Amino acid sequence: MAETSRIHAELKRCLREAGRTYADVARHLSLSEASVKRLFAQESLSVRRLEQVCELAGTSFAELVGRMEAQREYLTALTHEQEKALVSNPKLLLQMYMLLSGAGPFDICESFRVSRSEAQRLLVRLDRLEIIELRPLNRIKLLTARNFSWRPGGPVERLFREQVQVEFLDSDFSGNEEAQRFVSGLVSRATLDRLRQGIDDLAREFEEGVRHDANLPREDRVACSSVMAVRPWEPSFFADLRR
Repeated sequence: MAETSRIHAELKRCLREAGRTYADVARHLSLSEASVKRLFAQESLSVRRLEQVCELAGTSFAELVGRMEAQREYLTALTHEQEKALVSNPKLLLQMYMLLSGAGPFDICESFRVSRSEAQRLLVRLDRLEIIELRPLNRIKLLTARNFSWRPGGPVERLFREQVQVEFLDSDFSGNEEAQRFVSGLVSRATLDRLRQGIDDLAREFEEGVRHDANLPREDRVACSSVMAVRPWEPSFFADLRR
């Protein structure tokens, strides 16, 4: 449902809750009841009239939008088809990655070979995939929830396993801004559970850092990735020696 449709639908709910009818709205706007019904059916109330109807319903336009946002169901995961569409188009996946990182709709043009018209088409595509909501003046709203994650075993995760992870780990991590630790040992199940929880906490800290830094100038931020993992495991050359 488009933004305009949601606004009109929420306004009708407010009117019902306030016990107001189309006839009441017509009197308040000095219009015929037929005209009011047509405006709602065509979802063509002007901003001024929206404010007037909100007043009749005992609310404000800001409160109306707030109610609408509170009822929105955000995406905790994409569908297989949505992920497949992203993976099939590297620029589309890049635009999605940038937006998830707090970048603006056209920041992609500054550092990548993507023209402004291409960036616009990518935004339209993401809107049609219902991953973002493209608003007037190219403002965007992400439709992903704060606890959003990629589908287990889905197209994006497969791309990560088959290409991204291999490229990422192909480094000695000796740079000034790099770090890697590999540790192993015998631990209890309770310790293993604490380590798993620690990874979840660190991932949340990473995500909070991305959101916190989103308002900094682009030149003050660097693309960063982190792999955090723990599992009961031993090298195959050890496992092969087990009885």
